[in-house]
Amino acid sequence: MAPSTQSLTRGQGQPLYIRMHAADNVAIVANDGGLAAGTAFPCGLTLCEQVPQGHKVALTDLAAGAAVRRYDVIIGHAIDAIPAGAWVNELKIRMPEPPALSNLPVATRRPEPMPPLEGYTFQGYRNADGSVGSRNILAITTTVQCVSGVVEHAVKRIREELLPRYPNVDDVIGLEHGYGCGVAIDAPAAAVPIRTLRNISLNPNFGGTAMVVSLGCEKLQPDRLFPGGANDFGLVTLQDDRHVGFESMIRSVMEMAEAHLDRLNRRRRETCPASDLVVGLQCGGSDAFSGVTANPALGFASDLLVRAGATVMFSEVTEVRDGIDQLTSRAATPEVAEALVREMRWYDDYLALGQVDRSANTTPGNKKGGLSNIVEKAMGSIVKSGSAPISGVVAPGERAATRGLLYAATPASDFICGTLQLAAGSNLEVFTTGRGTPYGLAEVPVIKVATRSDLARRWHDLMDVDAGRIATGEATIEDVGWELFRLMLDVASGTKRTWAEKWKLHNALVLFNPAPVT
Repeated sequence: MAPSTQSLTRGQGQPLYIRMHAADNVAIVANDGGLAAGTAFPCGLTLCEQVPQGHKVALTDLAAGAAVRRYDVIIGHAIDAIPAGAWVNELKIRMPEPPALSNLPVATRRPEPMPPLEGYTFQGYRNADGSVGSRNILAITTTVQCVSGVVEHAVKRIREELLPRYPNVDDVIGLEHGYGCGVAIDAPAAAVPIRTLRNISLNPNFGGTAMVVSLGCEKLQPDRLFPGGANDFGLVTLQDDRHVGFESMIRSVMEMAEAHLDRLNRRRRETCPASDLVVGLQCGGSDAFSGVTANPALGFASDLLVRAGATVMFSEVTEVRDGIDQLTSRAATPEVAEALVREMRWYDDYLALGQVDRSANTTPGNKKGGLSNIVEKAMGSIVKSGSAPISGVVAPGERAATRGLLYAATPASDFICGTLQLAAGSNLEVFTTGRGTPYGLAEVPVIKVATRSDLARRWHDLMDVDAGRIATGEATIEDVGWELFRLMLDVASGTKRTWAEKWKLHNALVLFNPAPVT
């Protein structure tokens, strides 16, 4: 959805606002630092109070109870009368009820098929199972948190003592987590974190050579994590009788690692079609510009990827719930729509179990950035999925099995979302942010996109792309979308490194363990 307003013009000298749809009765202030009371826009609207950047201003008088529209969607109702030119924030509007999960439009939006995008390639590492890695990494899987300290020490030694001898290997990492023991390992919900860890270990960037470090007495035994046989991956068990002292444990891990490094080092990049990309899309630290600049540009890039035959995943059940009708209408089949509804119903049940409502999703930072509630946030989040039909739903911890645009069911938490997208098989991530977050993953490169030029300038050595240029008319959604598409190919090829890679900003994995519901 592209903004339709006078505001997308060059220059910041005049007061600017951004209106997303002709039917909207609010718009957001575009100017850095916001605008003072008494400021007059070229259209004649005058602010009756100070309005911060990204926050909404009433374009017309709104009576008490009147619908407040942004994106041509009712994001709330005015609690009291709001005059034209007033600041419209979360204190002045009442959030609507969530849309029902019944009688939804199913597979009703059938856009004309987009022409294939051919001839685009990247240099990747092809694996025996047909998947392609964008990096060549040795991953050491842990079965339980108890071994994390040992693995951390071993990884440090491997990087210092072994890795320099294997120049074609990008890194060695430990897949550490807080799961594996002290849990009801036979509970139905335990299948989710177990399969998540299993599928992360098989991520394309690890070349099928992930090795396992086990304690020995944990509930999550290696043969349960890998039913086909953990020895296929190489197993070091710290409680093994042959280990006498800490240094003996470290030597065993390093010896196993050296065998894996030798195999990885013989791999070489080869030309692969863009269809071998598996891209995870995320947003975090969102603001009112997320749905105006970065996410629409990412949505355009998403459509380019789908046209090229790639796999694209968008996520965050807890954020898109209020747009379920938009999702089911874009489902390729009734079965996909049913799967989408199933994931949203899990969230409704989860909230009911905890006796909380969805209003808790919007963070203080989101509100400071102009997002009044989860309805408004959802509209800006969904737009990063572009316009392609949704061809499948990936359940938490599962691996993506089809190409095209997929919905990977994850919570909105950045790190849980990233963890589950890794399990789904992503070999590249794109992360948009308005408030700013130094998010990164050790397992795959993460391209960071700023929604505002002010953030891109202040965090110049953390943001890879400035989508804020869209708001001032310096670039179009299509310009930034193509820029992102080409950057993805370069990053996947290893010819460009993201800022998160340069600084080694690596957040921990968080295994999602859904609470049982009745």
